[in-house]
Amino acid sequence: MGKLGYVVNRIRKMDYKNFFKTIDDVHKKSGKSKVFIFFDTIICGFKYQAGYVDYQLFEMYKMNRQERKTIITRGINNDLMKRSNNKEYFKYFNDKALFNEKFSKYLNRDWLYLDGHNLDEFKRFVKNKEFIMVKPTVGSCGKGVDKIELKGRDVKALYEDLCKDNQRLVEEVALQCDEIGKVHPNSINTVRVVTLKGKVVVAFLRMGNKGYVVDNFNHEGLVAPIDIEDGIIKYIAIDKAHNEYEIHPFTKERIVGLKIPMWDKIIKLCEEAALEIPEIGYIGWDVCVGFQEPFLIEGNEFPGHDLYQLPPHRNGNIGLLPTFLKAIEEEKR
Repeated sequence: MGKLGYVVNRIRKMDYKNFFKTIDDVHKKSGKSKVFIFFDTIICGFKYQAGYVDYQLFEMYKMNRQERKTIITRGINNDLMKRSNNKEYFKYFNDKALFNEKFSKYLNRDWLYLDGHNLDEFKRFVKNKEFIMVKPTVGSCGKGVDKIELKGRDVKALYEDLCKDNQRLVEEVALQCDEIGKVHPNSINTVRVVTLKGKVVVAFLRMGNKGYVVDNFNHEGLVAPIDIEDGIIKYIAIDKAHNEYEIHPFTKERIVGLKIPMWDKIIKLCEEAALEIPEIGYIGWDVCVGFQEPFLIEGNEFPGHDLYQLPPHRNGNIGLLPTFLKAIEEEKR
């Protein structure tokens, strides 16, 4: 599907109720007329493949033409994925059990797939453990991911419940280093690293909030970009409601200025893992910074674009598309 076809398809499937609500919200925030916002959103759709969510999220109403050209919009991100990734290999990322099997040497933790017939193996797996992490093999945004305390649990009943609820991937609890853990101890605060054509192009720290066990942006989590040259957070963190934080609101730990430990190892880990399936060239990696070394939590063959270039994180109001295009050009040489 070409650029025009993509835009027409998005228009056909658009939620018009939310579209007009977004116009109202942008009007209240910007003071611009609703008529201007309506037509400007349409223009951004055709010129930059930006949906109305992109228009609001990236505050495109504040950007000039040259700045808008630098934003990775939903349509552009979709095109990047299609050009870089062979869908025949999506299964290694869509199925978490297959992912663990393929990338086992990068995991640094035990795991088990519950097939409905391996109760004895499950009993051995949970022996002497206080907690386990359970996940559905398919899903995103942290849905179905739970941390389960084993004390006092009937292991057989737990096994049956997990199979029934399709939480069939069981993992040893990942342990993160103190520097990252203190930011929000209840969750594994992962480093999201995006590789394009085998090279790291962007990274940020995802932090849990309010005691949730997941660090996902859609579960009131925070996100802050990491400078890929030195591993230091130099911009404020932001949540989905666009609240801004130099200090974590739940733990009162300082975010700005935090240096991610073992940064060179994180870069090396992700660039090496990216070579495992060269047919998938655009990947978002979730990395846990352990006590001794970083390791993978999971990978995503269709990295979301919404966290990359939020307004408080843009340098000179410039998005990340030039950085991504540079990586593609360098790979061609």
